[in-house]
Amino acid sequence: MNGISVTAQGADRSHVERRRLILEKYPQVRELFGRDPVTFKITAAIFVGQFLIAAWLGWLGLSYWWLSLILAICVGAFANHANFVVIHDAIHNCVFENPLANKWTAILADLPNAFPTAMGFRCYHIKHHSHLSAYDYDADIPSHWEVEWVGNSTWRKAAWLFGFPAVQLARLSRLKGTVPIMGKWTYINIAVIAAFDLFMLWAFGPNALLYLFFSFWFSVGGLHPLSARWLQEHFAFGPDQGTFDYYGPLNRLALNIGYHNEHHDFHEIPWSRLPALKAMAPEFYDDLRCHRSWLALLVTFVFDPTWSLGTRSENVTQAAVVAAE
Repeated sequence: MNGISVTAQGADRSHVERRRLILEKYPQVRELFGRDPVTFKITAAIFVGQFLIAAWLGWLGLSYWWLSLILAICVGAFANHANFVVIHDAIHNCVFENPLANKWTAILADLPNAFPTAMGFRCYHIKHHSHLSAYDYDADIPSHWEVEWVGNSTWRKAAWLFGFPAVQLARLSRLKGTVPIMGKWTYINIAVIAAFDLFMLWAFGPNALLYLFFSFWFSVGGLHPLSARWLQEHFAFGPDQGTFDYYGPLNRLALNIGYHNEHHDFHEIPWSRLPALKAMAPEFYDDLRCHRSWLALLVTFVFDPTWSLGTRSENVTQAAVVAAE
């Protein structure tokens, strides 16, 4: 089951096939489906922690911007990245039974970002699952202009990763068939984040807001080791696999987001139970190639000229040939 099945539209269907086989052999996997309300407690704890750090830095003043930068890289990025995983699980309704409660959980997790991301992510992420690797529908695939501009250049690959939050936002305009980006909940998301940002600015000063923004930026890009997650998930080593796992130590801080094959196979399983899925059906995952270090992947991608943004799309094209054979 290492081969990838690709539809005529280019979508990777390997997860649908592996899911079917796993359920046939291990129907008890369905017992892992459901919600994990503990995720909300983690969200609240991260919010309180980030709020207190930001308030303290705001009290120190803008002359301590450098301390905000250091703490954001060493602490805030990991906190905000975990909150992105919370947003991810909330979008899949894996926190609470009530969809409304999941939306508000996602917005709470979004507050430390100082920038509205949760509801925009909700608009295109489900398409990422249903149309995995299809250029017109999957926001995870680099746009043609990205591939052409970056090429195999070391400094351009580094610049692309550093600015990844802005790059990801720019991709949304090309997508087809997604939920309208500017819907009701997007406006609510924007309003809540704007109100929170204004409060932080008024109550604690610009350095508090700067820390939160730095935390957001380095949790997604900024050449932080966490930014390699976007490479790990679907940039492939070979033509017969389209999704890759990360089983390194940072999974503990990243709420198991590295279990990416497992998640694509069973999006109804919350992050806390994904290791149990792998343990329950090891023969479906142990032979898949995976990553053990985000930092090593980051360095390899930037400095190895055989890696480019085209690797993401080329793998799907090659996989179609393998599947056809």
